[in-house]
Amino acid sequence: MKKFILDLTITHKVQLNEQNVLLKLTTIDQLPEILPGQFAEIRVDGSPTTFLRRPISINFVDYEKNELWLLIQIVGDGTRRMADMEVGQTLNAILPLGNTFTMPAEKNARIVLIGGGVGIAPLLMFGEKLHSMGYNCNFLLGARSKTDLLQLDEFERYGKVYTTTEDGSYGEKGYVTHHSLLIGSNFDYIYTCGPTPMMKAVASYAAINGVFCEVSLENMMGCGIGACLCCVTDTTEGNLCVCTEGPIFNITKLKWQI
Repeated sequence: MKKFILDLTITHKVQLNEQNVLLKLTTIDQLPEILPGQFAEIRVDGSPTTFLRRPISINFVDYEKNELWLLIQIVGDGTRRMADMEVGQTLNAILPLGNTFTMPAEKNARIVLIGGGVGIAPLLMFGEKLHSMGYNCNFLLGARSKTDLLQLDEFERYGKVYTTTEDGSYGEKGYVTHHSLLIGSNFDYIYTCGPTPMMKAVASYAAINGVFCEVSLENMMGCGIGACLCCVTDTTEGNLCVCTEGPIFNITKLKWQI
């Protein structure tokens, strides 16, 4: 797909909790086609410690409003500066980057999208696409506590939402792989994004049960075009750049189960 360098203006800013901010942005031109799972490389201006762009999953695209959503988790100076920006300010982005999720082959497929923490970001847009195409899907979202669960009301627009929290403050207590939804359920497709240990646990569950499973890797991607080699991951096909060959990978391509 063709890549674009765009200046995106913040139209809305929503403080979801202490560590997460939702930015809604627009541009004077029509937004290009963006597929679920793709990401943007954001330039961080005015930061002496941030030289490379920061990869941010594209959370949602509203073409009627010509609006793009970015879910920012504050983890360092770069993301902190993005989160501190206000309505009217502009971000420079390269997009769309990366590949997309594989659509289920059957309309009656049993589907679950599993997200952990800010890893829910790419799953919202994918859930909307599945819903718009007539698929029924479930969302299983996990976090440390109730305040860390993000965008539940948005996900509820596109399917049934199940939750877990590690402290038991909302939903079932424990990790997503402990949720009763996965006990005895025969899903056909699992898609997941979140912390690597969580995705590895989900991948193990899928492999044991013979379920098609794709994961969205969150390696550090400094350039987004395969030049800097920051994001290389070991696969059954050798070392591959997550930014160009992913970030979506079928678990059979990864060496997690070896």
